[in-house]
Amino acid sequence: MGNPIREKAIKGLEAGDSFVYTRTFSKEESMAFGDLTNDYNPVHYDRRWTDGKGFRDLICHGLLIGGMICEFGGQVGWLATGMNFKFLHPVYFNDTILCRVTGRLPLEKEKQILSRMLSEGDSSNKLAQKIYNPNIN
Repeated sequence: MGNPIREKAIKGLEAGDSFVYTRTFSKEESMAFGDLTNDYNPVHYDRRWTDGKGFRDLICHGLLIGGMICEFGGQVGWLATGMNFKFLHPVYFNDTILCRVTGRLPLEKEKQILSRMLSEGDSSNKLAQKIYNPNIN
């Protein structure tokens, strides 16, 4: 059994279908993201900077938060051709963020490939493995 988003994509998404999921972002994840992207903006690392900017604490990297869209895209095999972000407020470490995605409809060929992948155990999909075996890292 795989991820519910992937299963819905195989069964058939309909216009207007949306998915909601949440994630809590840790300081360690944000620091790792900064290392991967070389984004060492002091707003993520130095409280003097956040105090001067009027934030109550250090904030997570915005594109890490924006990357929540990747969970949906990765489950339905959706290739992004563009993204547009508007950050409404800062996200602090350990905040839980809700993501709502309304996606495009997958083509029949994509649904067939995803279905075969799922029937083979969906071994490349770590998220599906975590859902049904939460001890996997």
